[in-house]
Amino acid sequence: MPNLKSITPDALLQAYAGKVRVRIGGLLLRDGAILLAAHRGLLPEGAPFWSPPGGGWQFGESIQAALVREFQEETGLDVRVGRFLHLHEFSNDKLQALELFFEVVAPNDALPQLGHDPEHTSDQQLLTELAWLTPRQLMQLSPAQVHPVLRMVLSLDDIFVPQTRFVEPRD
Repeated sequence: MPNLKSITPDALLQAYAGKVRVRIGGLLLRDGAILLAAHRGLLPEGAPFWSPPGGGWQFGESIQAALVREFQEETGLDVRVGRFLHLHEFSNDKLQALELFFEVVAPNDALPQLGHDPEHTSDQQLLTELAWLTPRQLMQLSPAQVHPVLRMVLSLDDIFVPQTRFVEPRD
């Protein structure tokens, strides 16, 4: 297996730097937990960033088809797209994205398997782990490690309260 620690965060994120990206994410709930993917390269000291599985919307595909494709690539699960729930704008010095989050449903007996991002080579994969995390487990993490749409989740019911989050204008 390649040495995943030897790649710098800047090298990992180079494909997304300086571009506006539309990301589609899926919120899959099961047995009191939500399926999340750990990403590397976004936080200092190698800390994982936990976010719903998803990825970039490609030209020529519908948003729902993009989510089904991305979920399959990252988790191996075939999902059905449900309600639109959250709109989130992300922006920092190097990265900018508009993120759309939908409820997704998968068969209860289907087990997720950590997939891959075809945009990256095997030694430059951003995804490191999949895990079912409860709201209590999310609250025990540093807020920086949890996607903003999940930071204030006290109960899984909170996931179904639609959110729209825009970046504050810079002066």
